[in-house]
Amino acid sequence: MQSLLFFLIPLLLPISAAAQSSSNISLGSSLTASNDNPAASWISQSGDFAFGFRQVGDQGFLLAIWFNKIPERTIVWSANRDNLVQRGSKVELTGDGQLILRDSSGKEIWREPPSTGAAYAAMLDTGNLVLASQDSSTMWDSFDDPTDTLLPTQVMSQGTKVIARLTETNYSSGRFMFDLQTDGNLLLYTTTYPFDGANAPYWSTQTSIGSGYQVVFNQSGFIYLTARNGSILNAVTSNNVTAQDFYQRAVVDPDGVFRHYIYPKSSASTGGRWPKAWSFLSFIPSNICLRIRADTGSGACGFNSFCSLGDDQRKLCQCPPGYTFFDPDDVMKGCKENFVPQSCDRAVEEMDLFEFRDMSNTDWPLNDYEHFTSVDEDWCREACLSDCFCAVAIFREGECWKKRAPLSNGRIDPTVGGKALVKVRKDYSDASAGSGSKKKENSTLIYILSATLGGSIFLHLLVTFIFFQRRNQKKQKTVESEKGVPEMNLQDFTYKELEVITGGFKEELGEGAFGKVYKGVLTTENEKPVAVKKLYKAVNEGEQEFKAEISAICRTNHKNLVQLLGFCNEGEHRLLVYEYMSNGSLADFLFRKSRRPNWYKRMQIAFGTARGLFYLHEECKSQIIHCDIKPQNILLDDTFNARISDFGLAKLLKTDQTQTTTAIRGTKGYVAPEWFKNLPITAKVDVYSFGILLLELVCCRKNFEVDATEECQMILADWACDCFRERKLDVLVENDEEAMDDIKRVEKFVMIAIWCIQEDPSLRPAMKKVTQMIEGAVDVSIPPDPASFISSI
Repeated sequence: MQSLLFFLIPLLLPISAAAQSSSNISLGSSLTASNDNPAASWISQSGDFAFGFRQVGDQGFLLAIWFNKIPERTIVWSANRDNLVQRGSKVELTGDGQLILRDSSGKEIWREPPSTGAAYAAMLDTGNLVLASQDSSTMWDSFDDPTDTLLPTQVMSQGTKVIARLTETNYSSGRFMFDLQTDGNLLLYTTTYPFDGANAPYWSTQTSIGSGYQVVFNQSGFIYLTARNGSILNAVTSNNVTAQDFYQRAVVDPDGVFRHYIYPKSSASTGGRWPKAWSFLSFIPSNICLRIRADTGSGACGFNSFCSLGDDQRKLCQCPPGYTFFDPDDVMKGCKENFVPQSCDRAVEEMDLFEFRDMSNTDWPLNDYEHFTSVDEDWCREACLSDCFCAVAIFREGECWKKRAPLSNGRIDPTVGGKALVKVRKDYSDASAGSGSKKKENSTLIYILSATLGGSIFLHLLVTFIFFQRRNQKKQKTVESEKGVPEMNLQDFTYKELEVITGGFKEELGEGAFGKVYKGVLTTENEKPVAVKKLYKAVNEGEQEFKAEISAICRTNHKNLVQLLGFCNEGEHRLLVYEYMSNGSLADFLFRKSRRPNWYKRMQIAFGTARGLFYLHEECKSQIIHCDIKPQNILLDDTFNARISDFGLAKLLKTDQTQTTTAIRGTKGYVAPEWFKNLPITAKVDVYSFGILLLELVCCRKNFEVDATEECQMILADWACDCFRERKLDVLVENDEEAMDDIKRVEKFVMIAIWCIQEDPSLRPAMKKVTQMIEGAVDVSIPPDPASFISSI
């Protein structure tokens, strides 16, 4: 990839400032901040960019540069981000050639360049504001002093920082920065907010000291780090976007993620495939919640909060139970307790005033002050409950960590494992239905006893009271667990309830090997739509299959898996209730649409599917082999995120198992060769199926097409291998303009697919490596030529 980029450099280098069209601004020109005339500005010759005052809510005015032809008027640079000015403030290009901003009282706020002598200013069509001398040499430009944004043709030199704004509506310097250090390394850092010093790195190009020289953002959408001789050291982003069709910007967003955005200049130029809004093509790091883990600072989110990724891959900061945000408008300020903390003078006496709220797959790393091994969860709970310093206990596989406030580096993710036990005062927590009044009565009783009885008598009564109360609670939990399926947080429906929910199983969504799926509505949950899978009566080993599916699904928790909500196991009736996926299956998305699906959405679906399989194979407590990965079993949610469904064919392995032998399962065309050779079946069968699926996503066609134009194109895997061998990958996507414009990624994804469909399972990469290759964290080497795929059709 780097060698190709290097070859393209002469064609893609940024255009110099002197070559840009502009409308010169003469000495003595000025602009005044005014509510009456907010449109007053200096505009580039094309009208794409403007420079002037922009009002920021009721806070004041920002002297800024913005995209001028789109309704959002997106700001890309500002002179006074940390010192807004009020109405009546003025910016002037003085007679001696300096650009000076003064507030309404005449006080100087900002000045460039440091020395005099500029003959004119110009707002260029690149978005660069330039002060030039009489011979047109640049004395100062805004590109050399970026705020939070980089634009095409912009170059970052050593020592340059791009600092995120504080929030979406507050443009002052924030908590994250993109820094090309003087030693040549390019990093993303948390800052020592409110200062802009570097605190902790969370992404780096890891180049050798002194090698990195410039970061280049060229007009074709490539952002890369070069050495002093111009050779490419690292490709930060590898997007290929036509400058004539899209506006572009790369931003260190307030959440700390570096994103490359595009905006179509017109619907006609892009065939209506892109919305008239900013969409991001790529971003780093892939999961900021897990990347930031530092001894200092709060982490990806504020103190006492935790971080997760939303469906759009954006960071979500939330407070744990019993906590609320200090400032909802700036969640990075963290969360505060909604209750009186435990008294250290009376920690043992107050034990029964507190309880735990469990949070699965949650942790606050580097906050522990005590660590215990070979203990059970009850011991861990009691240890934290009796310790006034303990705000949260983490229990994971026989180990217990006690953590004190303020909590930092909070994250919730399936890769974390275990559970966090958040200690809250009962009076201030959200009591569960049916038990809140009883808990409040118990707390009140303890207060009364402590106030009216002597110390020793009270302690004796308190210990007796707690003993009997906890014994009754344990009995109650035992009785409750016998009513449902143990260890499952699922709703147990009756068959009659599901008949009502589905309207008598009226609307069929689809049919698979093990049953039909119907649409239903949960009237008890604000008309929430669900998908009800009704298993066939005559399924071989039906009871075992049902139990295996329930056991597998209820222990999974990942954004790329369909969530199981409930079940019915009543006599001959066995049904599963899933969350409803509004955009149907990937098969519908790829093969039944009149218009070709968006290339970048297809690539996001590929990544989501890979990430879901990686979770099933390596991140579950018990490994799950799906055995039937195909477009019909990849569903799409409201935002077209891939969600793997249907574990009815899955084989649940014990922790110490790595392979199994079983009858042939799966769907023709996606089945790995080992199924036909009586070889042990491992997770590599899913890798094979994913490789076929990836080729379908790249080429936007089925893996087998009888009506193909040429016979050699009937079997997609064979055809793709032939095209790769003959260096004719453009033939695979010749009718797909978006894919043709991103041919390097096409090549990369085809190479990954060929690795996945190797006939020898040992040659196929694990899904973890597949995910890393798709994400760009691991290079993709040239794959060997697979033997034959005819046996798999």
